[in-house]
Parts: sequence; C-alpha cells; structure tokens
Amino acid sequence: MKKIIDIILIVLVASTINLTFGGQSSEPKVQEHLGAKIPLNLTFKDENGKNVKLSDIFTRSTVVAFVYYRCPGLCDPLMTEIANVINKVNLEPGIDYDVVSISMDDRETTLEAKKKKEIFTSMITRYFPDTAWKFLTGDSVTIKKATDAAGFDFKRVGNGFIHTSVLIFVSKDGKICRYLYPALTSKKKFGILPFDFEMANMETAQGKEIPVVGKLIQFCFSYDPQGKTYTINLLKIFGAGVLFFTAIFVVFVLVKPKKEKSK
Repeated sequence: MKKIIDIILIVLVASTINLTFGGQSSEPKVQEHLGAKIPLNLTFKDENGKNVKLSDIFTRSTVVAFVYYRCPGLCDPLMTEIANVINKVNLEPGIDYDVVSISMDDRETTLEAKKKKEIFTSMITRYFPDTAWKFLTGDSVTIKKATDAAGFDFKRVGNGFIHTSVLIFVSKDGKICRYLYPALTSKKKFGILPFDFEMANMETAQGKEIPVVGKLIQFCFSYDPQGKTYTINLLKIFGAGVLFFTAIFVVFVLVKPKKEKSK
C-alpha cells in the first residue's frame, strides 16, 4: 500500500511542476543567458545577399527573433506582431532600437529572407528605415553559435523545426539583457504589450540585465490583443493549486502516522 501511495505522490508532484513551469519537457525551450554575450564576430548574409557581421548591425538596442522563413506556424504570427508593436510604440526604429530576424534553417536563401522582409515591413505604417529590420540567413555552424549563446533551443523535424517564440533584447556590445515571451492567443495570434517592448528596449540601451517573470505571467495570464490587456487564466491557476495541495495532503497522510508511531 505504501508503494502505491509513494507512486501517487511522485505523479502528483511531477504533474504540479510540469503544469506550473511550462508543460512538455521534451520540447525545445529557452535557457535564459542573461548577461552572456552573443559573439559579434559571427557573419551572416542579409536580405540583400551582403555578408554582415553582427557587430555591424548591433549598434543599439537590438530585438532578436530566431525564426525560419518557411515556418507554417509560429514565425509569421510572431513577425506580424513585431510589425504591429512597432506601429504602436513611441520609440523610433533605427534610432532607439533595431530588429533582427535570424533564420534557424541553414537551407534558407537570401531570396526567401528578402520576400519575408517585404511582407512584414509593408505592415509598418510609420516611418521605418530600411536598415532598422534585418532578415539574416547563415550556415549551420554560425546559426548554432548564435542560438547556443542566446540559449535558444530548436529541433529539426523533417523539413521544419520545433521551437518556441521569444524576443531577445541585446545591447550594442552583444550582451543579452532581456527575454520577452509574447502570449499566444486562442486565434493563433501573438500579443506584445507596447509598454513591455518599450521598457525592454530602454533597459537594454542602458545595459541593464532584467530577469523575466514573463513565464509566470504567461502561465497566469493571457494577453487580449483587442482589449490590449491581460486576462487571468483561472482554470490553469486552479488546476495547479489543486495538484499542489493534493500533493501536500498526501505527504501529510504519509508523515503523520510515522510521527505518531515514533512517539
């Protein structure tokens, strides 16, 4: 009987941890490397086919998004939301910050990068310098060095990739200062609060390393792009609470008889 209770306890605790901290551990995750530096000597090709070093384009606060241009799922909605938030913030692109999309697929070409740039920059309705959003491609070794430095994990599956979505804010000296996790809504759209985007860029410009509570916020709240507010996820919080207190109860049932027996 004790073995059965022990097994139940392990399952309950594991379920609580799994639910609370993000679900499927087998999927690629982001390991935050705050304060670490992305090597600025890495060379990629930009959307015009020109070889560029990261040191040439990381000249101010830079928002880095690891994507791939053939992505049928997360990448297009993420870059759409980047364009949307650029339209909303008070910061000036090309002056206060830049954006860099880096393909994780070494098979993708400059032509594909250029097409994606045309699509997403066309969504920007304010003045936007051409150099303020770069779309890069590179070889597998260079890509791996950049993603490893940033703590961005991804897995190739067939012709695509399994990956998560995150914006990484990097200072002009390559230091990683902030990770921002856009909320994915039920309509497969991302939501980024303009305030979060502005603050992340301003803090990065000052070289401040800001730990993210975004994972906890993302677990407890969902972002509503239409209302531009966060709404609380009561079901998730309630489920995690039930599992947590059930685990405590099982521990109490196991420990109390042992204490009474010892007395």
